[in-house]
Amino acid sequence: MVKKAKSAPLTPPRNPKGPNPIKHDRALHARTSQLLMRRARAATLSTALKSGDGWPYGSLVTVAFDHDLSPLMLFSTLSDHTRNLAEDSRASLLFEETSRLKNPQTGPRVSVLGRIRKTTDDGHARRFLASHPEAALYAGFGDFAFFRMAVTRVHFVGGFAKAVWFKAPDILSDAKTAAAVAKAEKGVLTHMNEDHADAIDHYANALLGRGGTGWQMTGVDPDGADLRLGGRTARLEFGAPVTSRKAIREELVRLAQLDR
Repeated sequence: MVKKAKSAPLTPPRNPKGPNPIKHDRALHARTSQLLMRRARAATLSTALKSGDGWPYGSLVTVAFDHDLSPLMLFSTLSDHTRNLAEDSRASLLFEETSRLKNPQTGPRVSVLGRIRKTTDDGHARRFLASHPEAALYAGFGDFAFFRMAVTRVHFVGGFAKAVWFKAPDILSDAKTAAAVAKAEKGVLTHMNEDHADAIDHYANALLGRGGTGWQMTGVDPDGADLRLGGRTARLEFGAPVTSRKAIREELVRLAQLDR
């Protein structure tokens, strides 16, 4: 007697070697977090109030980023948040792109947790002032200093039911990549600004929808390049992170060949 074959399940089992949508979503959320942070020029800083029994204290601060995505800041040593950090270096920075949405709760935001400490690294100062040249007016004052956050954790929220915690290595560029791009940055900026001004205008005009000519490239990192025209800024994002001078060149050539 021939046994009747079992019917196939209504829902086929997932191929264990196939793509995992959960991992895909994590990678997408990590990339979104990186690009959102890179675009930011300001953030909400939360510290523990020194004179208020540890009550959380929020303040608006301008930010830039090291090549590995560590936040960089310039603080007055007389400000409350700087005094707070002197007592307890733990802090968080909130980056968001929600305020102009009809429902801000549906927009993306990133909370970055870590310790903020003073830095005397000239490279950190250059990175910050390249993003905020107006700060050069007071950066040299005795009561101002540059600070860097050593990131510990990152929390991304992309709207309803989209929230993920990341450890720092999931978000920051690795040390080798950051060092390679930092080493190449000066030469890339000089070459692009002196020899390829038309390409930079193309990035700003055709790719980013920004008007005007005479845009300058003011910074390069693994995730993109910063552009400036007078007091206006724009962010050119790379299609994928770059890891070397050659990769930077190839990506800039690719972008120069794109239309709107």
